[in-house]
Amino acid sequence: MNQLFDVPAGGRRIAAACAAVLLTAAVATEGADTGSVALAAAWTVSGGLPLAAVAVRRGRFDAVAAAGVLASCLVTLVTIRVAARPDTTFGLVETSALLLVVVRAARLRPPLRAAALAGGALVALTVILLRLPPSEYEPLVPFVVPALWFAAALATALGLYLRLLDRYRAQEHQAGLQAQRLEYARELHDFVGHHVTAIIAQTKAVRYATAAGRPPSPEELDGMLAAVEEAGSQAMQSMRAMVAVLRDPAGPAATAGPGAELADLRALTERFSATGPATALTLDPRLTAGALPPGVAATVHQVVRESLTNVRKHARGAGAVTVDVRLAGDTARPFVLVSVTDDGPDAAGSGGAPVDAGVGPARTGYGLVGLAERAAMMGGTLTAGPRPGVGWLVEARVPLPGPLPVPGDDRRDGDDRTTATLEP
Repeated sequence: MNQLFDVPAGGRRIAAACAAVLLTAAVATEGADTGSVALAAAWTVSGGLPLAAVAVRRGRFDAVAAAGVLASCLVTLVTIRVAARPDTTFGLVETSALLLVVVRAARLRPPLRAAALAGGALVALTVILLRLPPSEYEPLVPFVVPALWFAAALATALGLYLRLLDRYRAQEHQAGLQAQRLEYARELHDFVGHHVTAIIAQTKAVRYATAAGRPPSPEELDGMLAAVEEAGSQAMQSMRAMVAVLRDPAGPAATAGPGAELADLRALTERFSATGPATALTLDPRLTAGALPPGVAATVHQVVRESLTNVRKHARGAGAVTVDVRLAGDTARPFVLVSVTDDGPDAAGSGGAPVDAGVGPARTGYGLVGLAERAAMMGGTLTAGPRPGVGWLVEARVPLPGPLPVPGDDRRDGDDRTTATLEP
């Protein structure tokens, strides 16, 4: 259906030129009804100017519309004072054009300027009936003039309605731009922040060890610098991918970012274990074998990545991290349950059950807020908070749009799981 309106620019210009020729011919035909060549030319000008005001660019509308209204009133005044009068029309095309001028003025112009243009058009509409022979005044004026006023009121209401729609579209556009900016900010925070945090952690480790009188050996230093180099390269790749999205939001980079598949979680946890606490990944085989929607897979990957980044930043005393990703729920409402826990002592004593991300007592920066927003966009929830005893828990529930198709596996009960533990 949209292809019917997908007309090339050249075709639109031809259609506009044909419409202009037809409307000008209609105005000239009405003017010819006066029987005077000069008056017919004047009618053509007075009818053509309001038509032009409807079609010109916004910056030229005021001048052309004012000229059209003034020309209409002058032609009516001239017609009253000459003997030549039209027999059948008082300028129907011109009347319609003046009403369209009212619509466009109410839609586009500031209130005072719109009121001036609409008022002038209403005056022109009120007196245009005087172009007919005086014998036609008595039967037509009591009915036609109120009808024209009512039409002008409807035109004003239509223009104001279109003005409201334009404002609503502009607000939607701004909201869309703001949402896009937030999305890009989240992407930069997730992709780049994760790698930069690893670089900072490695650098601090070298500095602290050197300050404590235990500088790393050349082999250890080379390994640390290699990890810093790899993290920097990955950060650059993420930034290049983000720049590609900014240049072409509809391109393939916009939908195929890091973490598009759950299989990438193993590489993520392995890289984290190489420079941080030992990390155990438990991944439900049904999620890797099934066709997980890309948006769900990306959200799961982002939750795990940001949680590991927070462990590196805040849980410096953590010795072990557990990442658990499994299929849960029932057949009607399945969801992916993601939990990341650590045994860091910094949350000890905070107490209580997990709280909503962004409201908890600790580790509630922009990362968790962004994750909560991502989960909400997918229809899910995210909570984060201290575990009873020691450690921290981040848990996300990301609903699936339907049952997860798993080849050769008809199990759908969320409690009947088979999990594989993958440890780097």
